[in-house]
Amino acid sequence: MIEQRPAPYTDVAPSAAVSAAAGGGPGRRRRHVLDLDDYAPAEIEEVLSTAEAMRGILARPIKKVPTLRGRTVVTLFYEASTRTRVSFEMAAKALGADTVNISASGSSVEKGESLLDTVRTLRALGADTVVMRHKSAGAPYLVASEINASVINAGDGWHAHPSQALLDLFTVRSHLGRLDGLKVVLLGDVLHSRVARSNLWGFTHMGAQVVLCGPPTLLPPASFGCDGLPWPATVEYRVDRALEGADVVMALRLQTERQAAGLLPSVREYVHQYGLTEERLAMAKPGALVMHPGPMNEGIEIDTAVARGVQSVIEEQVTNGVAVRMALLYLLSGLSADQARGA
Repeated sequence: MIEQRPAPYTDVAPSAAVSAAAGGGPGRRRRHVLDLDDYAPAEIEEVLSTAEAMRGILARPIKKVPTLRGRTVVTLFYEASTRTRVSFEMAAKALGADTVNISASGSSVEKGESLLDTVRTLRALGADTVVMRHKSAGAPYLVASEINASVINAGDGWHAHPSQALLDLFTVRSHLGRLDGLKVVLLGDVLHSRVARSNLWGFTHMGAQVVLCGPPTLLPPASFGCDGLPWPATVEYRVDRALEGADVVMALRLQTERQAAGLLPSVREYVHQYGLTEERLAMAKPGALVMHPGPMNEGIEIDTAVARGVQSVIEEQVTNGVAVRMALLYLLSGLSADQARGA
């Protein structure tokens, strides 16, 4: 990770109260969205409130407003993506922005162009916002330090995926009416999950109790009693105890592309011990929400009956992703939640 982080704020601001609560001071607004670790609860609240306004826009017969007309949003993806990339593109277009999509495949990256050279090209072309995904943790921080545009981290290695966490918060609050005091269980491969890390920041910032559950080899090393775990989370290896009284259960995909060999005896053993089944879900509170950041391996981390069941909000997470990403693009432009409602 890069130790010196780029300044998250700039000097034009729509919401002095929220910026001040987040440490930005009056007259400042957030410049980048790199993770949720530097977000204050009031700032998360502003994103969620703005997303609610954006959901209203998406419910209209014509799902488009000219708010960001004349701005250019570039999606720069060095890893494969469906939901995140498409929802950011849809969000930008719904706000009237021009969009440019760049992937490693088919770009000058295949000819050996470095990340910094690509960023300098984007800077010269006048990009206003760069939404990027990269296999290396910290890559968006490097880009943010080299470009005048706003940078949104759409996933970097094992590190973070802030927009996914924000849409998860939005989905839970839309159903349960609150975040404070909820019990949220992250079940599965926490160690390799950037979604888990950002959700830990987001849910704990907003007052939820987070429980990490999975095989010991797939939980952060600090969970074994070492110092340094930055979240007030509880670690539980037994699924039945973890799920007891849960309001939200989020199953996490086995990140086989990032795992070293020998972390699990077999996939079959993992399914037997940690797969989210209807029987296990019954240990949670009645009506507990079932979530998954996708893509799902049905029949491994989650049964099909659970993924498609009445308690599942997995498809709604995808739908809400557009509204939340609209909110992020909107707020980075310097506009407030109140202005969003009048868009």
